Amino acid sequence: MATPGKPDPAAAPPKAPQPAAKGALMRRVFPFLLATNVFIGVYVFAKTYKRDQDKKIAQTAAAAAAVEALSSPPAAITKPAEPTPPPKKVLAPPSEDEQRQVYKWMLEEKRKIKPRNTAEKNKLNEEKALLKEIIRAESLPRLW
Repeated sequence: MATPGKPDPAAAPPKAPQPAAKGALMRRVFPFLLATNVFIGVYVFAKTYKRDQDKKIAQTAAAAAAVEALSSPPAAITKPAEPTPPPKKVLAPPSEDEQRQVYKWMLEEKRKIKPRNTAEKNKLNEEKALLKEIIRAESLPRLW
């Protein structure tokens, strides 16, 4: 029964369904073609980018070589290499009196130090005792 304002669904002409094979083929082929197109585009872009970078590097190297060739004097007028530094002077070892003066100075500096705790005070006392022994000895140990 058809109502006056509504068409009868059974009487409407049915839509022609797409063939199932065409839909399945498009669903599988379209993503493959899209991915292939993207990969080819990236490959071509990478190759041209690398080629352009190689050209830029070659141009900058050539430009740097040209600038260096223009700015440097000819090979015949080049400056001689830097002179070698004079050999270092080897000083004679200090005499025993000078060594004793150094040890006495070290002892004076140790006396100026203010220890923070008993362990540090004991360590300083040991070092001062060692310095006093060295100063009073007949022969000094050879340090140099």
